Amino acid sequence: RVLLAAAVVAALTGGAAGVAGAALTPGREAAPAPLPRSAAGPVTVLGGLSGVAARVLPSVVSIEAAGGTGSGFVIDAAGHILTNAHVVSGGTRVTAVLHDGRRVTARVVGSEPDDDLAVLEVDGAPGLTPAVLGRSRDVAVGDQVLAVGSPLGLSGTVTSGIVSAVGRLVPLSNGRLRAVQTDASINPGNSGGPLVNARGEVIGVNTAILSRRGGGSIGIGFAIPIDRAAAVAERIIRN
Repeated sequence: RVLLAAAVVAALTGGAAGVAGAALTPGREAAPAPLPRSAAGPVTVLGGLSGVAARVLPSVVSIEAAGGTGSGFVIDAAGHILTNAHVVSGGTRVTAVLHDGRRVTARVVGSEPDDDLAVLEVDGAPGLTPAVLGRSRDVAVGDQVLAVGSPLGLSGTVTSGIVSAVGRLVPLSNGRLRAVQTDASINPGNSGGPLVNARGEVIGVNTAILSRRGGGSIGIGFAIPIDRAAAVAERIIRN
């Protein structure tokens, strides 16, 4: 069975239909807010994983919401954080725990439950480090990856693996998703955290695992491709 990688049953079975801010404000035009993207192309070299982790960790946050805990990552200098919709389902404000231990209140800007994505915004938290977004269309089976997040509340946890498949069709509570499959260990609480390549660029948003009865990672995890996730995030921020 496929489980959303949140920490509580409510987040797994309740869906994201009740997420505050899910309906974006219609009829208002705004200037596009494109997120910065890498232009480096396919990854052809492998670097030290400790160096990759050091580059990514300052961008990753733990999220504490009414329904449980999850992960997210900073996507721009304006204080926007990308996570899964099911992590923040049912709330308008959550707590984000930054890499340096600061606890800040984050507002749910909006979410798209069908894509299981949500954008948060924090105010008054200087020194945020945006993650570098890669291009999931450059991802190939066998690429080395790291999953970063807060499984079971253990913030700053890094696990490694490879891309097991691309374009994998995964059934979720709100439909089906073409996902990046990885054997990097993903567990409850990793939801919304980044899957990064060997350059430390985000290539996916960790969102679900295939698990036997009882839960826990068996080496089959799924991430929303960043090309899709970035487009959704830009649309939420713009509206």
